[in-house]
Amino acid sequence: MADPARARKLADRIKVIIAKRLERGLRDPRLGFVTITDVQVTGDLQHASVFYTVYGTDEERADTAAALKAATGMLRSEVGKNITARLTPSLEFILDAIPENAAHIEGLLREARERDTEVAGLASGAAYAGDEDPYVKPREFEDDED
Repeated sequence: MADPARARKLADRIKVIIAKRLERGLRDPRLGFVTITDVQVTGDLQHASVFYTVYGTDEERADTAAALKAATGMLRSEVGKNITARLTPSLEFILDAIPENAAHIEGLLREARERDTEVAGLASGAAYAGDEDPYVKPREFEDDED
């Protein structure tokens, strides 16, 4: 098992190598606007999971996934040329769900704001069920002088 710091450095290096190669372009017209978001390398440095996002529709995402799957061997050889490890890790491309998760969180926050304004509207016209100050106060007795 390799040092976790070495695995992280290798993952960062693989991320840069793949991003630069994709920036230069592939000869596959199916490849869309791809952003490499993260790379995770296993402890034995044998396998790298490359997370990416694609700007566009579901069809463009599927086409880009197919293009990356087809270019995996070429990208792996590019990684092998540019790292100083004994073995080149195998690559697996995984679509990152960051945009979908962000949209879901935005929807939840919007719903919470709407509910808060609804509750604030109800609270502005509400009246107390009992006294305004429900805490028990010490009684003050007036002395009757007979």
